[in-house]
Amino acid sequence: MQECVTVATVLDKALKRQVSVDGVDYMVALDPERIRLTQKGKRRPEVELRWRELVSGEAAMAVALNASLAARPAAVKPVSRPAPAPAHAPAPAAPVPPAAAPAAASAPAPKKRPVRKPR
Repeated sequence: MQECVTVATVLDKALKRQVSVDGVDYMVALDPERIRLTQKGKRRPEVELRWRELVSGEAAMAVALNASLAARPAAVKPVSRPAPAPAHAPAPAAPVPPAAAPAAASAPAPKKRPVRKPR
């Protein structure tokens, strides 16, 4: 009986392939550091995942977090009302004006040199 030995090819340079998802074409790029999914004709990848993140589980945690945030309805902030001031408390002080800007900040702009006309 013969054994079938499979030898995997080392990914030592970028490999690009086109895939179609729901009728939209994407380019998948695999390289030794990451995998990228970019919509065809675009420059910025929609998804970029480093192999280290995939292996360590960081990617799965990020996907789960994003899914939970997307599924949760927007939080409604409760209306906060200021607490009533006690009867014996002094009136609040007037707001303090901001400090004057330092003199160096208000220095005049440097003069422009006149443009010389060619002869």
